[in-house]
Amino acid sequence: MEYGKLRVFVTAERNSLPIEGAVIRITNENEPENTIEQTTTDSSGKTADIELPAPPVEYSMEPGANKPYAEYTIYIEAPGYETVEINGAEIMSGEVAIQNKGLLPIIKEDENSAELFVIPDHTLWGDYPPKIIEPEIKPVNESGEIVLSRVVIPEYVVVHDGPPSDSAAENYYVGYKDYIKNVASSEIYATWPRETIIANILAIQSFTLNRVYTEFYRNRGYDFTITSSTAYDHKWIPGRNIFDSISEVVDSVFTDFLSRPNVSQPILTQYCDGKRVTCPGVMSQWGSKALGDQGYSAIGILQNYYGNTIFINSTETISGIPSSWPGTDLSIGSRGDKVRQLQNQLNVIAEGYPLIPVIAADGIYGEATANAVRVFQRIFDLPETGITDFPTWYKISEIYVGVSRIAEYV
Repeated sequence: MEYGKLRVFVTAERNSLPIEGAVIRITNENEPENTIEQTTTDSSGKTADIELPAPPVEYSMEPGANKPYAEYTIYIEAPGYETVEINGAEIMSGEVAIQNKGLLPIIKEDENSAELFVIPDHTLWGDYPPKIIEPEIKPVNESGEIVLSRVVIPEYVVVHDGPPSDSAAENYYVGYKDYIKNVASSEIYATWPRETIIANILAIQSFTLNRVYTEFYRNRGYDFTITSSTAYDHKWIPGRNIFDSISEVVDSVFTDFLSRPNVSQPILTQYCDGKRVTCPGVMSQWGSKALGDQGYSAIGILQNYYGNTIFINSTETISGIPSSWPGTDLSIGSRGDKVRQLQNQLNVIAEGYPLIPVIAADGIYGEATANAVRVFQRIFDLPETGITDFPTWYKISEIYVGVSRIAEYV
């Protein structure tokens, strides 16, 4: 028997603050009355890792007749909030699945008030329409079209949960990194080689940033950034879990995209699974996995499919954050305004996350600051180093902005 792990993180939808004491109940998808595990969230809104049976990891290494993930139902209950039921949470052997969920308050006293999410099949397992191949570089000089002057990492993307023409489909405002993590968890397997995961995430990010940069849908009269249709864009699934190995990569490379010489826009890097559907001239997901097995680097995998002129680019322009990455890690012995800013942000965050100790904002990165960073990293699923590296800096900025906005309305 092989196992994967599930970690649940529960917050209040309207203020993003953690909910302590939420009851988490796990059942087999087809046996809702049979509780496998039950636990509660701590003061940071998190559960301890829950170990659950999963199919052999080999099932995710080659296309085949056996589903490579187990599916469970997660029930989340907390006093004063609507109950949440998530059918189809995916657990993979050797991987940590992370289920993030914001709870809605009960407006009227209704014991039956509940929010239901039914998670469809992973795209490598289920039957989805293939991508309609488009030019990888969009014309931007057409009369009346709006394009951005530079590549910007948006704070949010607006996801239309259906094909563009479906006016009844709902639009969702989704944080950019959350969107990339959701899509990658829906379209590749977290068990694949790290370089394969990086290559696929870079392709997803570059495609998404092309839609943002060219204002592709807004220039066609729509009120969204991107769709959840695999025929047009990527598969984004509301309410689904992500995987820790994918989340870690996104946190490390979320400012990157793919470029060609003398082209200002991110490349619209399209792909298909490479087994059920083959798409000449674009990346095969299963093929990228095989190249990762052979030791190819992420850029080697990408150049194998998109040609040798493609390269990894990056932008420092990130919407919705107070200050950009200082360029080097902050650790014990670091001093200056960036350290003081970090300390002030951690102290604001600590008001909502009491496990994080309040520290002196003296601009000196000592043991107390390192410990506060380490606790923050533990809460938000980052490596517990006590060092403020690139992913940690931007995660602190993200949570600080969220907590600060809450305070403005209180």
